[in-house]
Amino acid sequence: MPPLIRLEIDGREPKIEELYHPLLVNYGHLTALQVRAGRVQALQLHLERLVAATRELFDADLDPALVRSHLRHAVRDVPDASIRINVYQPAGELMIVVAVRPPASPPSAPISLRSVPYVRPVAHLKHLGSFGQLYFGRLAEREGFDDALLTGPGGAIAESAIHNIGFFDGTAVIWPSAPHLAGIQMLALNPGLVAAGLPVRSAPVHLADLGGYRAAFLTNSIGVVAVRRIDDVELPGDPDFHRLVVAAAAAVPWDAI
Repeated sequence: MPPLIRLEIDGREPKIEELYHPLLVNYGHLTALQVRAGRVQALQLHLERLVAATRELFDADLDPALVRSHLRHAVRDVPDASIRINVYQPAGELMIVVAVRPPASPPSAPISLRSVPYVRPVAHLKHLGSFGQLYFGRLAEREGFDDALLTGPGGAIAESAIHNIGFFDGTAVIWPSAPHLAGIQMLALNPGLVAAGLPVRSAPVHLADLGGYRAAFLTNSIGVVAVRRIDDVELPGDPDFHRLVVAAAAAVPWDAI
């Protein structure tokens, strides 16, 4: 975990007693984003995610303008950063926690994934229950892989531990339809892919199907990275396709905080 630059609760330095709830109660949700020169890609989508999850988990309304204000305050003297915004509800009142860390970039080389039989509970939410992802991610690294690939019954591919995964069959981008989190980068990337002439669709993808795909890639707030291997299946890769995906990701607008 990168070093912490700043942690604020509701726009100010936390009191020690305010940290008890986040430490002891693993119920809440979050979004993760990158800040560059005081701007965030697809900021509105991040805010919409937080508002929707707050309503679902706490039956409460989260003010997106307040979240934006707390984010702006937390990065007031840090133009480039990695940000995590957590939302809790101790004692019936919403709590917004903003953690500021150094900026992050995607790996420069394609990565390898180890498939594991695990699908996140309530997968459509970016919630705090990350034990399974961390556990299987560590196991994957011990076996010489870069990350874990989460799969359901019958080897249905869902997502990686912290990314969405997309596949390219030579004509279209396929996002696996198994239970997964609809990531912000994935959602923001799709219009650019379509505009570049690449159809995008959601469909079942299974481990047994991997030989039929030309390339695969991962997306999250840090960026886009190619996948070179899943288990013992080497993916051919397609440099032209990867360049197109990276360009589409770079073209997603950066919104002022």
